[in-house]
Amino acid sequence: MKGFRTLFYKEVLRFYKVMFQTVLAPMVTTLLYLLVFAHAIGTRVQVYEQIDYMAFLIPGLIMMSIIQNAFANSSSSLIQSKVTGNIVFVLLAPLSYLEFYAAFVLAAVLRGLLVGLGVYLAALPFAALPMHSLFFVMAFAVLGGAILATLGIIAGIWAEKFDQLASFQNFVVLPLTFLSGVFYSIHSLSPFWQGMSHLNPLFYMIDGFRYGFFGLSDVSPGASLGVVLGFFVALLGLTLYLLKRGYRLRH
Repeated sequence: MKGFRTLFYKEVLRFYKVMFQTVLAPMVTTLLYLLVFAHAIGTRVQVYEQIDYMAFLIPGLIMMSIIQNAFANSSSSLIQSKVTGNIVFVLLAPLSYLEFYAAFVLAAVLRGLLVGLGVYLAALPFAALPMHSLFFVMAFAVLGGAILATLGIIAGIWAEKFDQLASFQNFVVLPLTFLSGVFYSIHSLSPFWQGMSHLNPLFYMIDGFRYGFFGLSDVSPGASLGVVLGFFVALLGLTLYLLKRGYRLRH
C-alpha cells in the first residue's frame, strides 16, 4: 500500500503543480463552448420542455470536461515517463500491476472531477440546474472519469511517441466525445444516426449524467448505467492484462 500511496501522490502532485494548465485552462475552454453555442443557437433550440438549451448544454459540457481531462492525465503521464525513460523507476518499485493501475486512474479521476466541479460552479450564473438524482450524477461522473482514465492508460501503453498519442486522442477520443450528445439530443437525428449513437459508450455517460440533473434522458438511466459498467469492466480487464504482461513497458 505504501507504494500505491506514493505513486498516487506523485500523480496528483504532477497536475497540482501546474493547475493553471491542467485545471483552470480546461475550465475556460469549456466555458467558451458554453458561451459560443448558447449565444449562437440557444434561442432557436429547445430539447426538453421547460428546459432551455443553455441548461441542457451545461451537464454535457461538465461530463465532457471530466472525461477529456481524465484521459489526458493518465495518458500524458504514462507516455512522458516512457519517452523520458523514468518509467523504469516505477516498474522496478515493489508495486503490483493493480496498484499501478489504481494510482494512475484515481489521480486522473480526481483531476477530471476537479475540472468538472469548476465548470459546474462557473456555469451556475448562466442557468439554474436542478438536482434530480445526486446518485446518478456522481455514478456517471466517477465511472466516466475512470473509463477514460483507463483508456488513457491503454493509449499510453500503446503509444511510443507523442504524435501517436495525439493520433489516438484526435481520431478516437474526440470523435466519440463530440458525437455523444454533448451538444444535442439524439432524437434530433435521423434513425440511422440514432442507431449509430447507441454504439457509442460515451453517449450513455452523457445521457445518464444529464438525467441526474433533469430526470429526463434519451435512454433509461438504469440501462445507461449497465452499459457504462460493462464497458468499464471490459477496459479494466484489457488494461490489467496488458500491465501484467508488461506490454510495451517491460519489453
